[in-house]
Amino acid sequence: MLGEHVEPAGDLGGTVRQEELVSPFPPVHGRSVDGATSQPEIEWEQRYRRAVITGDTAATAFVIAAIGGFFGVRDAANWHEKWTILAFGTELLVLGALMASRAWAPLVLGQGAEEFRRLGRALCTAAVVLSLGGIAVSSRNIKLWIFVAIPAIALVTVTERYLLRRWLHRRRTEGRCLRPVLAAGSPDTVRDLISRARKFPHLGWRVDAVCTADGRGVDGDKVDGVPVVGQLTDVAKHVHGDGYRVVAVTPDPYWSPDRLQRLAWNLEGSDAEMVVAPVLMEVAGPRLHVDAVLGIPLLRVSMPAFTGGRRVVKEVVDRLGAAALLLLFAPLMVLVGVIVLVDSRGGVVYRQRRVGKGGREFTIFKFRTMVHGAHRARATLADVDEGAGLLFKVRRDPRVTRVGAVLRRYSVDELPQLFNVLTGSMSLVGPRPPLPEESAEYGPDIRRRLLVKPGLTGLWQISGRSDLPWAEAVRLDLRYVEDWSLALDAEILWKTLRAVVQGQGAY
Repeated sequence: MLGEHVEPAGDLGGTVRQEELVSPFPPVHGRSVDGATSQPEIEWEQRYRRAVITGDTAATAFVIAAIGGFFGVRDAANWHEKWTILAFGTELLVLGALMASRAWAPLVLGQGAEEFRRLGRALCTAAVVLSLGGIAVSSRNIKLWIFVAIPAIALVTVTERYLLRRWLHRRRTEGRCLRPVLAAGSPDTVRDLISRARKFPHLGWRVDAVCTADGRGVDGDKVDGVPVVGQLTDVAKHVHGDGYRVVAVTPDPYWSPDRLQRLAWNLEGSDAEMVVAPVLMEVAGPRLHVDAVLGIPLLRVSMPAFTGGRRVVKEVVDRLGAAALLLLFAPLMVLVGVIVLVDSRGGVVYRQRRVGKGGREFTIFKFRTMVHGAHRARATLADVDEGAGLLFKVRRDPRVTRVGAVLRRYSVDELPQLFNVLTGSMSLVGPRPPLPEESAEYGPDIRRRLLVKPGLTGLWQISGRSDLPWAEAVRLDLRYVEDWSLALDAEILWKTLRAVVQGQGAY
């Protein structure tokens, strides 16, 4: 529907206390008695945008000054004049490219990959313009600015923006810096939206009010604790009167193309962003394109990419990444192997048959975390199975050794699977590899998980692992198969580190 990813939320309603320290992220004071949006609730977006612009400018100036200081010492006689011209030119060019690429647009700041895509596009544009300028003036020093300055600026600005984003996300989990949302649709779909907004507060949505077809909610005049303020015909009136920042339109038979278009017209002049939930299929990312065909706006859904150049890149990254990680973790893996041997009787590595791409079986490798003969004892634990759907899981499994519990909590037991990635039976990122008896019970829809290689990590890993309901785990795996991209892989790998450190859902 309308939400994504990770962190737990508390109560998002009501007034929250004033922030005691001065920061670019002032507190959100909630809604006043008459429902109007308080001024600080709008101002925090402007102040966050100014913080990002200031950070980008300072980061660019810092890199340029550092390059000038370093290379100026080496060629002091000829450096000053050239450096002054190129320094100011590069600074203005980078900031101009950021502005032209709309890398400071409020709607992309603080969430999603679009912010970093625009940042990267702006810096690539700056590099191209610099190279063309260098050719035009026959400057020999231009390579320094293209191959050193621009990559260094990219590294520093990405780090600066990531730190600002983490700061913003922490405040959102505390109930600050959230955009007030008016949800308009059927009570069931609105309730799903409210649940997702509370589950993923880092996305910055707080559903403050609801409009339904008849003006009624699930629990009288409320939907999951959020008041119903009117009917679907009243949406624009409430937005203009109460200052909501987002209008989230969820499925309801009332919504027709004409009514949606009329609502969009009626919202003109407000600060509200209109967001419409797709009702035909759950597809996102690079497969969605809006085209005008015969004067009609059509949502074009391209086919999933299971072959081609991007898949070749993924294969290369998998093999090289696995080799690099094996070299990096080799001392740790040797130490873990010794500890496993000392802790309990049995081998160091546990081998198990799993099902991979195309339904082909392969042997997966893991550090042994259970006592010898644990698989035969599984039948005796059927009554305490806590696993979702086809999964077998026991939170306090008596078969798990003391060392095994620690290895599982931090996913260290899965390090030997890097050999599976290196040999090509697995990928760094992909769906969870099922057991043969699990895949034998798959229906046609769930069997689509087997269209790609299983992964060492995936959306399930960063979204709760064993704590996920079976239906949600399947939805995440199918979403990965349908919407895969190299950018999605990079995002999952980045977020896996935090999921492993926190140990959430691992047992």
